[in-house]
Amino acid sequence: MTVSVLNKIAYLQNRRDEVPNQELAKELAGTKNKKGIKEIAENLWSQDKNIQFDCVKVLYEIGYVDPDLIADYVDDFLRLLKNKHNRLVWGGMLALSTIAGLKPKAIYENLETIYSTMQEGSVITIDNGIKVLSKLASDNVEYNKKIFPFLIDHLKNCRPKDVAQHSESIVQAVNPSNKNEFVSVLKQREVAMSPSQIARIKRLYKKIE
Repeated sequence: MTVSVLNKIAYLQNRRDEVPNQELAKELAGTKNKKGIKEIAENLWSQDKNIQFDCVKVLYEIGYVDPDLIADYVDDFLRLLKNKHNRLVWGGMLALSTIAGLKPKAIYENLETIYSTMQEGSVITIDNGIKVLSKLASDNVEYNKKIFPFLIDHLKNCRPKDVAQHSESIVQAVNPSNKNEFVSVLKQREVAMSPSQIARIKRLYKKIE
């Protein structure tokens, strides 16, 4: 008889902290337990939102360690972006950020969903949406042409305190044809940045020289 790994999630352990979920993710990733991961992924659609919350946490924690193990659930993560629960939305986007390099085509086909989710989304959703888009834009020329203007527009308009962090994600999508535009926007934003943020930006300039 197979033991259910679902029983190890925080909620079913009567725990309010995330440690059981992190430990389960580590265990599943370490043993490459695909059957256990499948059980967790299936319970993204549990009737109990607490189970859903823990399951998405376990999955994106696995994604940090070994994204290959959760890449096949890309459609589930995309579906989560349309969920009414914000925690599932940002959890889905976070999971997508770990597998964007592995499933660029599937995610690119849902570009408008990514855009609209970011426009309505929380800080975590936006941060990870930028990571998703930047990875896609670094995948090939076609994706870059489509996505880079969105990323530049975001850099022009995001909160000053987010410019450095988001630029560090976007830099992977910078190439000889768009480098000048990227630098130009950052130069314009420098006036509103702190010295430490400007230092981070200057490191990016060196990276793309």
